[in-house]
Amino acid sequence: MHLRHDAAYPSRRSPVLADNVVATSQPLATQAGLAILQQGGNAVDAAIATAAALTIVEPSGCGLGSDAFCVLWDGQQLHGLNASGRSPTAWTPDRFVGEMPQHGWDAVTVPGMVSAWVELSEKFGKLELETVLAPAIRYAEEGFIVSPVIGALWEKGAAVLKDQPGFAATFMPGGRAPKAGERFRNPDAGKTLRAIAATKGRAFYEGEIAQAIASHAAENGGAMTVADLAAHRNDWCGTISQTFDDVELHEIPPNGQGIAALMALGMLEHTSIRDCGPDDLLAVHLQIEAIKLAYRDLDAYVADRDHMTEVDETALLDPAYLKSRAALIENDRAQDFGAGAPKRGGTVLMSTADASGMMVSFIQSNYAGFGSGVVVPGTGISMQNRGFGFTTQQGHPNQVGPNKRPFHTIIPGFAMKNGKPLMAFGMMGGPIQAQGHVQLLLRTQLWGQDPQTAADAPRWRAIEGLEIACEPTMSAALLEGLESLGHVVQIEAPDNAFGFGGAQLVQRLDHGGYAAGSDPRKDGQAAGY
Repeated sequence: MHLRHDAAYPSRRSPVLADNVVATSQPLATQAGLAILQQGGNAVDAAIATAAALTIVEPSGCGLGSDAFCVLWDGQQLHGLNASGRSPTAWTPDRFVGEMPQHGWDAVTVPGMVSAWVELSEKFGKLELETVLAPAIRYAEEGFIVSPVIGALWEKGAAVLKDQPGFAATFMPGGRAPKAGERFRNPDAGKTLRAIAATKGRAFYEGEIAQAIASHAAENGGAMTVADLAAHRNDWCGTISQTFDDVELHEIPPNGQGIAALMALGMLEHTSIRDCGPDDLLAVHLQIEAIKLAYRDLDAYVADRDHMTEVDETALLDPAYLKSRAALIENDRAQDFGAGAPKRGGTVLMSTADASGMMVSFIQSNYAGFGSGVVVPGTGISMQNRGFGFTTQQGHPNQVGPNKRPFHTIIPGFAMKNGKPLMAFGMMGGPIQAQGHVQLLLRTQLWGQDPQTAADAPRWRAIEGLEIACEPTMSAALLEGLESLGHVVQIEAPDNAFGFGGAQLVQRLDHGGYAAGSDPRKDGQAAGY
């Protein structure tokens, strides 16, 4: 495979080429992963080490109360892990009136990330969990220097969440968010990480940490109990996939949005996109229209896999259905689509790879930056707000209810070719993620761009109706062309928690080794040896 690196976009960074690689959104986390690889760990050990480090050095994107998903190639086969948590037993629909809350304890579902670390370590890792978590513990206890993008997001998050229970005491030392260049310590998180390592996660779900979580919930009107935490289970759910030419895109099955990327790709199979270049007007227009069609169905039908009773993933990915949806796309005008009628017949991200051939795409997130804003005193645990992903709409498959997984935005991506692993990739950023997976896959596989060039390229994001957000680095001619087709274009800088995402990509090379890229929109780094 020839990799195109034509420096066509603002970043001039080259892809990293090495036998062992780690790509993350924060350089200290990347170095944590590399250190574990150099101690004899494999790509799974490195992914856990980077994930743990990111809970400390990038708290604006994840925390110890996050959820997680993973797709990994173990050297022989592909695995998919859903480690998202379910709602508390007391979350009956009548508990919630109006929209789901975004902050506070009534936005918090059971956090699954810690269980993902433990299960991946036990099933695939080579090193003890104490060793793998050591870099994160060091950053928590000794402190780290806050990086620029994270510092800016931290300040924004603190302005919104400063009054949530426990937030200011942990994340606003001296009464404010730390600024870029300042040192921050989170010794309580270090203590929690040590307990997780010593008990292989049991303290988090059954022991002293679980008791602290449940007590804090009770004191602040929350419903989560120790029984809810102890009942948490992960699912080795495999993957669902869609082929475009000779490349397969693999995603985690619902409750996540990855199926939207597969649907859009399946529609694009039936268009003239292969005749276009990566930044041609028609190429961008076709992708936007396919994504809009996919997202209408995503909003209407996707939920906890156990609750998708009327329309399941098989129906949404049915080739005839996707062909019929593709037929709605017109080359010369933008449209505001509605949901289709399929019949039954179905946020930090890191990518790692090692010299043995193991490749990992792992994503974890609190959601909406710092999540719920809730921080459990004495633990350093910031809790996600994944409950905000539910709807209160009566009868919707994603309606809030007890012991149920909410719709999730975070998705790891993985590409296969001719039965062999090709690329572990993905991006953080809420609603951009499935859209970004399509953009990254086409740039790297259809148009041959190397991972760094694909990460550098300007992005778009479908919003609502005919509205799309585009980066200011997109060419004026392309922006004018999109408007001429009827798209309502908003120019948006990539400076918020979601924006245009933060991609991390690791692609296998034909003659051994990998090419890796890290998104210039974040503080991140791809590195290897």
